[in-house]
Order: sequence, then C-alpha cells, then structure tokens
Amino acid sequence: MKLSYQSTRGGESGLTASQAILKGLADDGGLFMPTQIPKLEASIEELAGMTYQETAYQVMKLFLTDFTEEELRFCINHAYDEKFDTEEIVPLVKADGAYYLELFHGSTIAFKDMALSILPYLMTTSAKKNHVENEIVILTATSGDTGKAAMAGFADVPGTRIIVFYPKGGVSRVQELQMVTQKGDNTAVVAIHGNFDDAQTGVKKIFGDKAFGEKLAAKGFQLSSANSINIGRLVPQVVYYVYAYAKLVKNGEIKNGDLINITVPTGNFGNILAAYFAKQMGIPVKTLICASNDNKVLYDFFQTGTYDKKREFILTSSPSMDILISSNLERLIYLSTGCDAGADRALMEALGSRGDYTVTEQMKAVMKDFVGGFATEEENWAEIRKVYEDTGYVIDTHTGVASAVYRAYRERTGDNTPTVIASTASPYKFSHSVMKAIRGADSAEDEFASIDELCRTSGVKIPAAVEEIRNAPVRHNRECDAADMEKTVGEILGL
Repeated sequence: MKLSYQSTRGGESGLTASQAILKGLADDGGLFMPTQIPKLEASIEELAGMTYQETAYQVMKLFLTDFTEEELRFCINHAYDEKFDTEEIVPLVKADGAYYLELFHGSTIAFKDMALSILPYLMTTSAKKNHVENEIVILTATSGDTGKAAMAGFADVPGTRIIVFYPKGGVSRVQELQMVTQKGDNTAVVAIHGNFDDAQTGVKKIFGDKAFGEKLAAKGFQLSSANSINIGRLVPQVVYYVYAYAKLVKNGEIKNGDLINITVPTGNFGNILAAYFAKQMGIPVKTLICASNDNKVLYDFFQTGTYDKKREFILTSSPSMDILISSNLERLIYLSTGCDAGADRALMEALGSRGDYTVTEQMKAVMKDFVGGFATEEENWAEIRKVYEDTGYVIDTHTGVASAVYRAYRERTGDNTPTVIASTASPYKFSHSVMKAIRGADSAEDEFASIDELCRTSGVKIPAAVEEIRNAPVRHNRECDAADMEKTVGEILGL
C-alpha cells in the first residue's frame, strides 16, 4: 500500500509526502500523519553494517514514498556531509551506565541539525515535484535551537524565505547570538515579548488565517513550517534511533533482539515521538522515558491522563524544554484514539477553549510504552556535576535533565535494561549553566569567559559554531508583541 498523509483532525487526507512537507500544518490546524507507520525492510544485521547516510535512506524511503531514490539520496548526502564534525554523524558514548547519543555534531551544535540539515533539500525537492511557483516562506517559532538550525539550513536557499520568532529573555545567550548574527538575505529573526508558547500559538494562528494566506498568495508567497509539526522534521529524527540500536548491536553492547530503553529530554514531544515511531517500525524498545524539567506538563499527563496547560510557566536553564503546549503530543493522541480524527479534534478544541483535556483508559493503554519523569533545576545541576566528577564526561543542561530522570527511574524500578539517552545539545551552548553546575557556584558572568572555562575543564575543543559568533555583528534586532506577529510578517515581506 502506498503511504499517504492525512490531518489528525480529519480535514485533509490523501496527500503525498511532498505535499505534506510543503504545507507543514494542515488547513484544519491538525498535524499530518502517515496512513500507517511502515515496518523496516532491512534487517538489524544489514543496518549494523550501514553508514548513517545509508540508514537514513532505509528509514526515510518508507515514509517519503513519492520521492525517487535519486531525489532522496541527493537530499541525504547533501545534508549529512562535512557540516558534521564527526564522520559517524551521531557518536554513541558510553558513560555512567548509559549510552549518550550525541545529536549535536552539526553546524549549530544541537539535535535540531539532524532534521533541519535535510529539510531545505526535502522542501525544495517537494516544491519542484509539485510545480510550486510561489516563494516559500518558512515561518517558525523557536524555544532556542530550531530557529538557528532552520536559518542555517535555509539561508540563501533559492525560492525560500525564513522568519523566526523567539521569546525575548527565554533563550540562552549563545542561542540568541547564534540567531541574531545569522547571515542570509532571506533570513529574519524577531524577538517577541512573551514566552515560547506565545510564539508557537502566534505562528499557528498565522497559518490558520485564510485571509492572510490569500493576501500572501496574491504577492507570490506561500507559508510552510520548519517546526517539528512538519512531518519533514519528524521523519529524519526516526533515523538516529534506528542507527543507535544497530550500532549497539554492531559494537557488541547488546544482541540483536535485546530490548533497550530510550530517555529523551522533552519539550515539544517530537524527539521522543520519533523514538516511538522507531519502535513501531520494529526496533526492540521496552520503555520510552519522557524527561521534563520544572515545566512538567508531560510528566503530569503520563501520571494522570490529564493534559493541563493552565499553570505557571517557569524559565529554567534548559530553555528548549520550557514549553507548556507540546504540539507533537497530538500525533500520539491521534494514534491512541485508533486514528479517530473526530476524537482527536474534540480534545484539541478542549485544550484551546478550556486549557485541558483528559484521555480515556483505553487511550492510556495505547500509551503504556511511555513513562514520565522530571528533574528540578537543583537535580539537573547535581546530575551534570555527578556525571562529570564520576566520568569526566560533560553534558548540557537538557541532557542533564534526561540523565537525572533516567537515574531516578532506574533506582525506582530496578530496570537495568540498556538505555540510550538522547544528548540533545553541546554543553557549549549552555556553558554558563554547565560551569555553574560543575563548580557548584556561579562561573564567570561573561558568556565567552564561561566558554573558555568549559574548554579548560572538559578538554573538548570549542566548536566552530561558538567561535564564529564571538565577534560576529548583530544583524537582526527586530522585536514585537505576541499580538503583532502577523503584522510583523507582513512588514518583513513588504505586504
């Protein structure tokens, strides 16, 4: 059966992969899902002998069924090249009783590079396949990493523009500098007065404004998204979980067929959903450990079955997880209803109008693979310090949350199943917080003094992505209120 894509809310169906990638978000506000999650065709033994690029082809061809082999291999080989500073693309490091999957060796030193290095190629290939004449405007909200990774991917890509909104004061200094110094005539960055949820809600509202869409079309523009709501973001993320399992087998750490656990620091739910997709494709995964920081909306959901966004928004040292509306959870909700678009739509409408919803016992049973956990700021810092003192290995503040949650899970359950922890960012991206954790006291106030201190402490070379922003000029200084995001997009595009 040839795969097609449909909205989780029932308004659209029968789209090809390339059409779903181009649209990003469905017209009814839903997210695109494949009609089925395909099973891997290559065996684990075959996958164990493959490079990252070859593994990517084996996974992605099953989802992107309207791409030719030539088109897909072109996208993969241009995405996963010398932009990454390690040949294996995602090294797997054994430390402190777990396997840290380092997803931060791309050009912006965060896991978002894994998908956003390939999305511009998937997008421009999709545009050609569908004879798109309009300029594609990538509209994205970021909690810190997506923005830079998307801009780095789309900068000066012909036929595209990219506009990124981020919460002023809600990202690390390095994250902000990476965005506001971004080159490219087609890039724009806007700091909004609000938090990430405000930015994400504003972007979704713009996508849902039909009149604004018509206005854009009249000027030769069409919107698409680089957020993880785009299926073209989610599919490439499945690859590294398949690759990690095959690598564990190849390295003799596990036998083929052995179960593993996967722990993911989670904000918008896309990264852990990709691990769930990998399990559905045939990777032997026992438990998916969903790690939250003090913004523990997902932990509470997996504990109670009620998703409730009506709570205080807390700024933490792991800003990419400072999220109260986890957009990608809708895809899991949809699957848990047996792909009942009406049931999914009713729950999402309740979230929009009331601020909460509760799932049925039957839906909870479908989600039994997931276990929630959370780590406070103090627990996060203690974990970063402990891992460093015990092993010499330095992890960032998001990986620290995942590591702390995994440690607590293992102590609570006695489950010693081999566990992969998604290490989602270089510690250099959050050097001030990491050094504070390691030292047990405030480190140098200047971000770059902290970076130099981290280099001396870890013995790991400062990544080029950090060095290049040390003295880079600020190119973007636009700000707006959350209520004025649509107006700001119009101004940037000269409407």
